[in-house]
Amino acid sequence: MITTQQIESMKSKQKIVMLTAYDYPTAKLMDGIVDIILIGDSLGMVVLGYENTTKVTMQDMIRATEAVSRGAKNALIVGDMPIGTYDNEKDALENANLLLKAGAHAVKIERKPEIAEFLVKNGIDVMGHIGLTPQTVTNFKVQGKDEESAKKLLEEAKLMDKAGCFSLVLECIPSNLAKKITETVSIPTIGIGAGMYCDGQVLVTHDILGLFDAFKPKFVKRYAEIGNEMRKVFEQYAKEVREGKFPSDEFSFH
Repeated sequence: MITTQQIESMKSKQKIVMLTAYDYPTAKLMDGIVDIILIGDSLGMVVLGYENTTKVTMQDMIRATEAVSRGAKNALIVGDMPIGTYDNEKDALENANLLLKAGAHAVKIERKPEIAEFLVKNGIDVMGHIGLTPQTVTNFKVQGKDEESAKKLLEEAKLMDKAGCFSLVLECIPSNLAKKITETVSIPTIGIGAGMYCDGQVLVTHDILGLFDAFKPKFVKRYAEIGNEMRKVFEQYAKEVREGKFPSDEFSFH
């Protein structure tokens, strides 16, 4: 099984591959291919149909983490901490331990270096997340485009590094800023809409498969259109049932 120490050792040596999963079959399929499986709170949008991630609960994350951990035996499993579950040290520790108990090996939090440091001191591996942080950002656009905000993000990255995070997600920031951060911090950076200079990359699995079509960010590459193929299967099945062609004798007991 891949450990957080192995992920840290990959910095500047080998690109880190991370994808999201929220269920057993998906986790089982990608296990052994990706280095990290993230049970993201993107679950709220691509699986549960919410308009954003803020309605995702710990119970949602626990159930998904349990499913993923049953399917993945090789990848490092990281569970997202939902909004409102790590506002203070007591809640953060309690909820992080719930995710670990459900099968995660580490947790991910947006910003809050002081909480990250507290969790690390309590023996919990933490993946940081800065830039566009969906739980708190209301303006969904590229972050750090001007000098002042870029400087702020660089300082934030340093704080997350100092807090003891084993890696850092950089979301929706200019590639030159991501390069600067990657060269500055001692931990691996994992980009999502942050260009080619990060130590690794992550995307939402439903996005790259064409299973989520509410919107498509610029940084998403569609590797397949599984959604269209599924629709064709559903249409063919419905047609055969309505025409009395399924089930045929072949699919009947005698």
